[in-house]
Amino acid sequence: MNKEIAEFLAFLEHEKNASPHTLAAYGRDLRQVAAYLKEREIRWDKAGNVVLRGFLAELHEKKRKKSTIGRKLAALRSFYDFCVRKKWIAENPAKILATPRQEKRVPSFLSEDETADLLDLPRSGDPLDLRDKAILELLYATGIRVSELVGIEAADIHAGERLVRVRGKGKKERIVPFGSKAREALEDYRRVRPRIAEGGAGGEAFFLNYRGGRLTARSVERMVRKYIRRTAVTRKISPHSLRHSFASHLLGRGADLRVIQELLGHASLATTQKYTHVDLKQLLTVYKKSHPRS
Repeated sequence: MNKEIAEFLAFLEHEKNASPHTLAAYGRDLRQVAAYLKEREIRWDKAGNVVLRGFLAELHEKKRKKSTIGRKLAALRSFYDFCVRKKWIAENPAKILATPRQEKRVPSFLSEDETADLLDLPRSGDPLDLRDKAILELLYATGIRVSELVGIEAADIHAGERLVRVRGKGKKERIVPFGSKAREALEDYRRVRPRIAEGGAGGEAFFLNYRGGRLTARSVERMVRKYIRRTAVTRKISPHSLRHSFASHLLGRGADLRVIQELLGHASLATTQKYTHVDLKQLLTVYKKSHPRS
């Protein structure tokens, strides 16, 4: 099955422009299925839906998250669809398997005041503090993912027009606007960036680590968590919460959901809805303003 998995992953990468994260996850999932089938001496092209259901049942017994099981099933369906198109098998045995019902969770987010407190924390003129300030301001101003932020090149930021070009999932590019506060922070960082870049191998990467190399997503996540710990917020907040906050605050101030979808780079409106949150007070305000018999 390893040969077929390799061909499938190459198809995802070159034909579907799948992200490295997706390729890595699908590769792990399918190799896990291959090991499961090998242990039971079942050929991958002879495995019916009953066998594959047994694989999923084992995951349930091991208390794996429903989202994890759902992803593994998605990997199986995509793999077997690919095999059907290649005419290696006649039909997809994973097609009729039921997707686990996902738990609906309200994503963590910050209020406007909490966000302001967080963005105000890097205050010194130290080059790395100015970098951190620019990162926090840009994440909140645009709602981009941390993985998208670290991929930004120096030429992608157009401070005059207050626009940034980002490369999202599936290598899709989009242009996202940002505000005056973010522009000010970005310009402050741009002036000291050569001091960080000196002697490093960051090339055209806009955000650099202390050695002058390209900043990684893991480093940004650690940095954001460091500042979150310095706020008065006690509930669990992740770096991704700035993306949730961006969407929630726009929606709460009347932005159209489809505009938010475009800014976040979502293919589906249903995905955008999970990133937004309007509290009861906002709902009542909109209701009173909008309903003819309120």
